[in-house]
Amino acid sequence: MTETTTLAQPLSRRLKTETQAAHEGLDSRIMESRPFASLDRYALFLGMQHQFHRDIQALYADPRLAHLVPDLAARCRLSMIEADLDDLDLQPSQTMPAVDLSDDLATRFGWLYVAEGSNLGAAFLIKEAAKLGLGEDFGARHLAASPEGRGRQWKTFQAALDDADFDEAGEARVIAGAVAAFQRVQRLAEDAFAA
Repeated sequence: MTETTTLAQPLSRRLKTETQAAHEGLDSRIMESRPFASLDRYALFLGMQHQFHRDIQALYADPRLAHLVPDLAARCRLSMIEADLDDLDLQPSQTMPAVDLSDDLATRFGWLYVAEGSNLGAAFLIKEAAKLGLGEDFGARHLAASPEGRGRQWKTFQAALDDADFDEAGEARVIAGAVAAFQRVQRLAEDAFAA
């Protein structure tokens, strides 16, 4: 594929292709950790989720991103994760220092891509959580679909990403940001499930 052909693709498609290895590696690591084998394992997963969403909370308040992504603030899941922790009488995990996110809009969009994309995978995860007696009203709120549905919410985000009109260098920074976000979650998973 030529560079011109690659750049002609929508950014959301390029992101999926360019981050596939990092995404698959993360998915494998998390599932190998068996986060739904018991409530204790789920607590480790929830702590990992809390750390990542704590890292990216500022993205949902960034007015530049809010200008591009409809209902951005409502997409933030940190308060739902904190409610899930409360349901299970757990304290937020702080085993790794927070990430110092770049202020670059393109890089931030890459991090947001990972967070928003994880909502699609959560359709499978909430079914696994149900086997532990958890659901969208108790212990697994952050895995629940939005009122508009996962597919529609993702398509809205994809459209915002594809319409953002980054130049070639900007698109490269979006991709780099997404890879960095996948790597961050991988490190959090390795830390959480190290035992």
